[in-house]
Amino acid sequence: MLRSFVVPVASALAACSPQSAAEPTPTPETTAAVHPVSGLAVITLSIDAGDKKYEFRVELADTQEAQTRGLMFRNALADDEGMIFPSAVPQTRSFWMRNTPIPLDIVFIGPDRRIVNIARETVPYSLESVPSAAPVIAVLELRGGLTAERGIEAGDVVSW
Repeated sequence: MLRSFVVPVASALAACSPQSAAEPTPTPETTAAVHPVSGLAVITLSIDAGDKKYEFRVELADTQEAQTRGLMFRNALADDEGMIFPSAVPQTRSFWMRNTPIPLDIVFIGPDRRIVNIARETVPYSLESVPSAAPVIAVLELRGGLTAERGIEAGDVVSW
């Protein structure tokens, strides 16, 4: 009787063991990096700024809850980090700096994946609305001042 109990348990434990070399490689969706603070997936994003290309590891705020929280309460953001807020359809977007203690550059990305406008070095904790100049498919937040330092401008191409 004990033996019939041990076999199913051993089989169940074997199913949870690490993959062997003969098993298929996991897909990117199953191995995506996760940000240690937000718990959001981290993806690679690049900006083609004419003769220079910049890469960032950005948190993907792809749920209403994640978009509402954004970068609130963060005290620092590295030069290669950011957060992207995608939209299902192009729409005019507006952001504020509620509960955000660091200045940000807010980059509005149009349907053609070109930068529509940039709100540079937004004021921490400000409740003033920062709008896109046209309908956009995504909004990217980077460290305040970074876009000016790197020469990132409206018209530059963003890919992710």
